[in-house]
Amino acid sequence: MVLISGTQGEPMSALSRAAVDNHKHARIAAGDTVILSSRVIPGNEKSIFRVIDHLCRRDADVIYDDGASGLIHVSGHASQEEQRLMINLLRPKFFVPIHGDYRHLKKHAEIAQSLGVIDLAVVMENGEILELDRDNARKTGKVTAGRVCIDSGSATDVVEDLVIRDRRHLSEDGFVLPILTINKLSGKVERQPELVSRGFVGAEPGLMEGARAVVTQTLDSSSAEEKADYGVIKEKIRIDLKRYIQKNTSRRPLIMPVILEI
Repeated sequence: MVLISGTQGEPMSALSRAAVDNHKHARIAAGDTVILSSRVIPGNEKSIFRVIDHLCRRDADVIYDDGASGLIHVSGHASQEEQRLMINLLRPKFFVPIHGDYRHLKKHAEIAQSLGVIDLAVVMENGEILELDRDNARKTGKVTAGRVCIDSGSATDVVEDLVIRDRRHLSEDGFVLPILTINKLSGKVERQPELVSRGFVGAEPGLMEGARAVVTQTLDSSSAEEKADYGVIKEKIRIDLKRYIQKNTSRRPLIMPVILEI
């Protein structure tokens, strides 16, 4: 018998690789029995059944939770009676349930308190601070908690929320670069604005021509003082172009005006 991971169809798991004969050690041969000792987690159906299909192509006998064969998976979570037994054996002074959604934590704490062997049960959420001493346990505040994105190879490993938001924005709607060429001596725009886009496709024909007209109109309606302040004129172009694109396409690409001085 070989114990192997990957019952949720994870693409690079050992089972997924063995199912396509791409594992260094494990091989699935005709007549082998493969038991997926797990329940199908909602959302993973496609990946799981893809792996099962590959196993069937190798003439393996696959036993899995198909809703008709009865329960194959045995939960690793304790039942209420097992929880009561553990608490009675340990008889803790304070009890802090860990793991699960809030409703699970609260139910676990209620079970502990119902036994009458503990002084206090405290239900905690992520980020809450618990202070303990010999006689008491109490919540004393909160700290920032949650996922931290690490960008391997960068100067600072931790990525700011703004960077993550921009990356998500780029992945969904792409970006548009309005490029202006300005004479640094006269302050005048030397040629028609250019628009460069990546990952963004306009639904309406002639959208980019209309966008170029919007940028030109923004420049024409701006005062000399506004044109002299590149930060102000960039923001005006960004807002007007964003409004135009969103109105015509219902999309919100990342818009980053660029000013070139000649």
